[in-house]
Amino acid sequence: MRLLPWQGADGKPCYLDTDADGSSFLSRLADNVEAVQLGLGRDLLARIRRYEAEQLLSEDDLRVVVTHLCTALADVLRVAESRGARVPDADEDEGGGNADDAVRLRQAVQSITGRAFVRRDLS
Repeated sequence: MRLLPWQGADGKPCYLDTDADGSSFLSRLADNVEAVQLGLGRDLLARIRRYEAEQLLSEDDLRVVVTHLCTALADVLRVAESRGARVPDADEDEGGGNADDAVRLRQAVQSITGRAFVRRDLS
C-alpha cells in the first residue's frame, strides 16, 4: 500500500494498492506530484534564504512565509513517510538493494517524521 501525496475529500489519507514496479497511471501521477511538491519546497527555501540574507522580509511577510513553509514541510514529511513505507525490511530484501541502506533510510524517515515506522500490510 502506498500513501498518496494528497488527501481524500474527507481529509483522510489516500492509499493506493500499487503494482510491484510502480508503473500504473496513479503511481506515476503520485511520483510526479511528489516531485513537484519537493521542487516547490526547495525553491521556497532558496527564495526565503535569499530574502533573509538581504533582509527583505517585514514582520507581515514573515507570517506569510511561515505559512508557506509549514505547507511545504507537511508535503515533504508526507513524501518521506510514503517513501519510507515502501523501503523493504532488511529480511525482505531480495538482493536488488542493500539491506543496510534500507535500514538506514527507514531510521532517517522515523527521525524526520517523529513517528515509529509501522509497516502497513493490508493485502
